[in-house]
Parts: sequence; C-alpha cells; structure tokens
Amino acid sequence: MCLVADAPAAYPQSWEADVVLRDGGTCHLRPVVPDDAAALVALHGRLSPQTVYYRFFAPYPQLSDRDVERFTTVDYRDRVALVATIGDAMIGVVRYERVAPQEAEVAFVIEDEHQGRGLGTIFLEHIAQAARERGIRRFVAEVLPENARMLEVFEHAGYQAEFARDEGFIALSFDITPTASSLAVTHAREQRAEASSIARLVRPRSVAIVGASRNPKSIGYALARHVVDGGFPGPVVAINPNAEGDVAGLRCYPSLKEAPGPIDLAIVATPADTVVEVVHDAAAARVQSLVVVSSGFGESGVEGWAAQVALLRTARELGLRVLGPNALGFINTDPAVRLNASLSPHLPTRGPIGFFAQSGAPGVALMEAASKRGLGISTFVSAGNRADISGNDLLQYWEDDEDTELVMLYLESIGNPRKFSRIARRLGVRKPIIAVKAGRSTQGAPLGHAVRSTGLDAEAVEQTFIQSGVIRTETIAEMYDVAQLLAHQPLPAGNRVLAMSNSDAMTLMAADAVDSAGLQWVDPPIVFGPDSKPDEFERALAAAADDPAVDAILAMYVPGLHDTGARAAAAVTRVAARAHTPILGVMFAVEGTHRLLDRLNSGRPQVGAVPTYPAVEDAVRALAAVHRHVEWRAHATDTPVVPTGIDVEAARTRVGEWLGDSEHDRVLTDSETTTLLAHYGIEVWPRLTARTADEAALAAAELGYPVVLKTVDDYLRLRSDLGGVYFDIVDETELRYQFNARLADLGRLDYDRLVVQRQADAGVSTVLETIEDPLFGPVVAFGLSGVAYDVMGDRAYAVPPLSEYDVQQLLDRPAAAGLLRLDQSGHAIDRDTLGDLVARAARLADDIPEVAHLVLRPVVASEGGTAVLGAAVTLRRPQTRTDLPARRLLG
Repeated sequence: MCLVADAPAAYPQSWEADVVLRDGGTCHLRPVVPDDAAALVALHGRLSPQTVYYRFFAPYPQLSDRDVERFTTVDYRDRVALVATIGDAMIGVVRYERVAPQEAEVAFVIEDEHQGRGLGTIFLEHIAQAARERGIRRFVAEVLPENARMLEVFEHAGYQAEFARDEGFIALSFDITPTASSLAVTHAREQRAEASSIARLVRPRSVAIVGASRNPKSIGYALARHVVDGGFPGPVVAINPNAEGDVAGLRCYPSLKEAPGPIDLAIVATPADTVVEVVHDAAAARVQSLVVVSSGFGESGVEGWAAQVALLRTARELGLRVLGPNALGFINTDPAVRLNASLSPHLPTRGPIGFFAQSGAPGVALMEAASKRGLGISTFVSAGNRADISGNDLLQYWEDDEDTELVMLYLESIGNPRKFSRIARRLGVRKPIIAVKAGRSTQGAPLGHAVRSTGLDAEAVEQTFIQSGVIRTETIAEMYDVAQLLAHQPLPAGNRVLAMSNSDAMTLMAADAVDSAGLQWVDPPIVFGPDSKPDEFERALAAAADDPAVDAILAMYVPGLHDTGARAAAAVTRVAARAHTPILGVMFAVEGTHRLLDRLNSGRPQVGAVPTYPAVEDAVRALAAVHRHVEWRAHATDTPVVPTGIDVEAARTRVGEWLGDSEHDRVLTDSETTTLLAHYGIEVWPRLTARTADEAALAAAELGYPVVLKTVDDYLRLRSDLGGVYFDIVDETELRYQFNARLADLGRLDYDRLVVQRQADAGVSTVLETIEDPLFGPVVAFGLSGVAYDVMGDRAYAVPPLSEYDVQQLLDRPAAAGLLRLDQSGHAIDRDTLGDLVARAARLADDIPEVAHLVLRPVVASEGGTAVLGAAVTLRRPQTRTDLPARRLLG
C-alpha cells in the first residue's frame, strides 16, 4: 500500500545502469515508465505457465489494462519498478511497494530464457539501492516453497534473511543495509561475471574480421593475416559487403548475419560512421564480443565523441561488450587459442604475465621490449579509448586465469579508481600488479577517455596505488625491472641484502644503493679476487642462499679481458635453480635475462632464471619495490577498523536536514559540526566567541584556566608571531590584558572576532582532513600542522575503508612523521587515540558522501591523548560514487 500521497518524484536517471550477467553478457536496467506497457504485455506473454504461477500464485494468462497501468505507472518513491532490457525486449521486472514507513514488499519476474544468468541477484542489488535512497530499510517478500530458484536468490544475497512458513507460502524479511557479508557476495558475483565477459572475448571459438580487405596495405588485410598466421584453431571468416570470394585466404561474406555461425568474436575495421551498423549486425548474428580497431571516435573531436557515445550505448543496449574503439586489439598466447586479434604482426613469447595497455600506439613496442627482457605474455590487451572494457575487467579475469601469475599495467587514466583499488587489493595478494601511470604531471586523460576530473594531486594518486598494493613505477623500464624479478625469482623474506662481486667498486656502489632504498646491508660483502675459482664462487653463493640471515643476493660481475662470464654465470644459474632466496645478477651493459643466466624451457625463461641488470642501482630499486610489496601482502587481508559508539543513521538524518533540497554548499556552524562529529565519537573542544573583555572572562570561567585566546581567521589563528593566537593565559587579569592587546593589533587588520578555548596539553599539532573527490570518492589526508602541511604539501593520503595497518601507514608516511614519536617534553605520544580519531573520520567520510570537506585542525597529539581543537564541515550534494553496492558498468 502507498503510505504517502505526495506527488510522484522525478524520473531517477541515476538508477539507470548497464550490468554484466553471470555468463558475461550484458543488459540495461532502468526505472519503468508508462510507455513500457506494450513491452510488459509482450514479456508476460512469453512467460511459461510455471513462471507466471510462481509470480502471481495462480494461473494468470493475461494482464488486464488495469494491471498494466498499475505496473507501469509508479511514483518512484513508494511504488518503484525497474526493468531489464536487451535491445527493445523487456526480459525482467523487479518492484517494491512500501508497506510501512521503512519497509517495502519486493517481487520480481524474469523471462524463462534469461533465468539462470544472475539477473535476479542484480535486480535485488539495484532495487535495494533505490529503496535505501527512499528511506526504506527492510524488505519483505512472499515466495512459493517450490520456487527454489527465487528462494536461493534471497538466501544467498548476503543479507540476514528470516524465513517463516505461512498458509502455503514462505514469508521472508531482511534488512537491506549493506553489510560486509552482502558486499562480499556482490563483489564475488561481480568478479565471476566480469571474468566471464573477458573470457568470451579472449577465448572465442570462432572469429570474424569485419572490414577485411584484399589490399595488403589496409588494416583489414593486416588483421586477417594476423589471425590466420597466429594459428587460431577455430573457424575464421571475413566480412565485407564489397568483396567476393576469399580475402587473405578466408571465405568472405557480405554481413555477419549471412556468415555461417555461431560467431563469438568480431574484429571491426570499418569507418567510424559504419560501426554502429556493424554492432546491430553483430547482435542479430548473436556475436558475443567486439574488438573495434577503427579510429575516428573520441580521440578525434566532438563528432568522434558523439560516435563513441552512440557505439557504447548501442552495444550495451544489445548486450555486447566492446574492446576499443581505436584499440590495438588483444593477443592470447595459450596454445589452445593462439589468437592474434591485434595490429601487432607477431605473437609475443608465451609466459606468465598478463599485460594491459590503454594506449594502442606504443603497444607493439611495449611487447617487443618485454620479449627482449625475457618476459613472456599470457594475454596482452590494448583497449584504446576503453569506452567499455577496461583494466578493471582484465584484473577480474586474470584473478582466476591459471596462465597468469603477474600483471603489468600501462595506464593513461583510471575511470573507476575505487573499484580498481578494491580489485587490486584482492588480486595483489596472490598475483603482483605493476603499473606505470602516464600523465603524472598533468593528471589529465587522453582524448577519447571518459573520466571524471579529480582534485587530487599526483602524490595523492600515488599513495592510493600504494595502499591498494600496486607496485607503481616511474617508467616502463622500471616496470620491466620489477617484472623480471617477480617472474623468475622467489619473493624476499625480508630486507637484508648481501652483495657478492669480483669488484670492490661494485660493492661500494651496491652499499650506497641499498642504503638509499631503505634496505638493510649485510656486512661484510663477499668479494672475490681475479684469481678466484668458479667452484669457490659457487660454494659461497650456495652458502649465502641457505643463510637465514640473508633475504636477497646481488650477484655482481665485471667481465675481464677475454672473459665471457660463462663460468660465473653457470655457477649463479646452478645455485638459483634450487635456491629459495632471490638472486639478482648485475652485469654492466646487460639487462633482461642474460643468455648465460637463463633456464630455458621451450625457448623461454622459467622461474629460476636470474634477472640481469646493467647497473646495481636498477637491481636494488627493483628489489626494494618487491620488498615493499611483500610487506604490504602481510596486511592486505586485514579487515577495516570498526570504531565503537557510532550512530550512522542519526548522522545521516542530521545531514539530510541541514542540506535539504539545496544544490549549494552548506557550511555547518560550530554547533552543527560538533553535533555531527559527536555521532562518530569525535569530541571537539568547545570554543566561545568573545567580542569584549567581559565576554572573554565569562568564557574562561566556564571553560577553566589555562586558556588560549585566538582569532578565528583561517590564516592568523595559526600565527602566534602575528598575534593570531596567545597561549598560557592562567588568570582573568592576564586574559583581559591580552584580549585588549590582541584586539588592538588585529583591529588594524580588520579582524575583531576572538575566541577563548581551554588550553590543551603540550604536544604535536596535526591536521586531519577528508575530501569527497568526484573520481576517487572519500579520501583522507593527514600531516603535521604548519609550513610542512600548507606550503610543502607534506601529507599522507588514504582511501577508506581503512584497516589498522592503513591507519598506521597514514600516520607514518609524512616526511615529518618522526616528530609524532615524542611530544615537546620528550614523552611518548599516545598514537592509539590519534589512530582512533583517523579511523572515525575515515568512517564518517565513507558513510556520508554529502560531507564534501571535513577539516580537523589543530589536532594536538600528546602523552595524555588527542585533542581536536577545531573543526569545519562543508556539505554538498554529491555525485554518485563510482563503486556503489549495486553492480554497474561505467561509461
């Protein structure tokens, strides 16, 4: 029943979503509209009698006009319905009707042909998201006992559902507030679905090249030749309406619909203005995935951007996924697939690395450089403008891909960094991720990439990578340095590094490099003279590899006159083959896996091959990066901190009242700020305004001496040298004197508003901020007050939710963090209360996106605890976050 007679809400555009189904296909979700009447009737007509019976608890062969009107005319508040569509066909409906102020009855129906594709759970996620936005906190439902599939949807959704039998049906009820359990279920289903969609792309059973040509200089000809020459074992056809006979040895057909099917993958190389037509043809032929190599889209200007939007919209509506446009394509080196669906003329060396590159142009060079380093590829994907398929999708696929043990990413933009961080954190525990992010200096995105703007600087983005466990490198060469160590050697157990060399000079350089990288130098190094024997070198290396006090070994060698280094290389290779300690080779002017240090199997380096670097600094830099990754792994699965004494609902209610329907920023008053923070267990020390000396005296009497007198001006209140703040006022006489003196000084600067506050114990002054960023969502920043924070930008960043390890890293990461150990009196600072404050502020930012900016300043940390002396909150109507509990594709 409808409890509220308000006018219908506006059509909720934000509820529209494209989603990936369990089998990797896609469909579109949106709110129902009255114009859906005919589609709803058609859907009902396609339902089997059993499905109708399960939905209506009785035979219901036809919907009446009254039914149709009621089902398609809703108020988007108390009566809500979402429909799922593929093309023009409606394939399912989910709805709720409010039955109590915070409770609604939910029901859905899915066309028989599309049952078992995971749409039921997606429906539940999205209708729950819509309901929460309308103040509903609980769902109830009635299900027939024999409707096992529907009962399974509710039972396995991750909510704590209550089941009760009642007169021939089962009554269910459950709270729809997202929980750790429900989110884990959603993320697991998301991973399986998105991995399936990529498996359909990179492991097709049949391929078509659309735009194949007989012109040897054309892209269509090159693509056809690459597929054929790569050795793809399945059926391959060429599509060109203007060609007859064969193209590049392939039978040619006018369209995908006219080609013999089924066709799983279509590689498209036609003019941009024809690609949407190709998408329609592909959907009609039941093609599953598209690789659009064609250019002339978002990278080419306004008209191209419109064409890209139309391409994505059409593909999503018709249930296809797209790699591109303007893509180089992909390569799968699996012997069972051997598919070169790219513009690269050669298949790379097979190996354990999944490689994703956004830009198509350098893709071929990137693969060739990797091969020269002895880095074998399992799957290479270049997404071009990445209108649809992105790096996040590939990470989901590589998580379960047995052929991939390591991931390399060349990124030019990140469309959904919250989701990226979540997936990377999960994947990185088992498979390291190394990334180069281009555009660090500008924080811009290439033409053709749809990315929200971010207010974060490059350092903040860098630290979010670190938090998610991604090994961030500055250059592609450094990425390969790290990759060859991870691909061929075991992980170091610690940071203790032993150097072995036939050169004193090299050991000195190694010692400096190890110290600069923050690793621990094992003294003394092992230095061999020019007359040393190979067996001496091998025995020493083997002993070092077995030494529990050594975590990594630098095997450095300078070849002499007429010396190929073969004997030393053979010794290193034999030891590395059985060692559990990583060994890094340093041979001047040699990089990759030197041919003398390779353990070859079928022509490619295997685990145990010794990575070789041309300079010791390169080797140590790679080792340090891997060591930091190992440290991160030890805490990667830590659960988020859950502070006690938090009232989320009360805080949300207050924020809703304060913000109302306003589209403008709302700066909270001191009283409102104190109230909001109190809901999260954060106490702000009161400060009382004083415009006269008498008011100041009354304020001090209420607060208790000693007190501080300061201006509320954002700049002067931090500057005791300019009279903005005065400490250690212990009685009324001194207070009145200082008030009049401060007022006189500040009056000349047009500042006449002063506040009185109880003085905190001596300690270290810090700043804690949260920012709701359009791209990253909530971000926490921390640093020490003063010039370091405001001028030098010495601050640490993290994205909630935060584990205890994340909190401690945030406190330790600023360059000035060493000052947080002792207060001004030499007493140990209470870091526990400071960390608790960080966790509470982070939780607030994560829970309430309307908090656009929270500043706690100053926060004084001392032996006796942590005092929040100032706070400011700005509320703003937020953008929809990019990683909501309900799954959706961005675009």
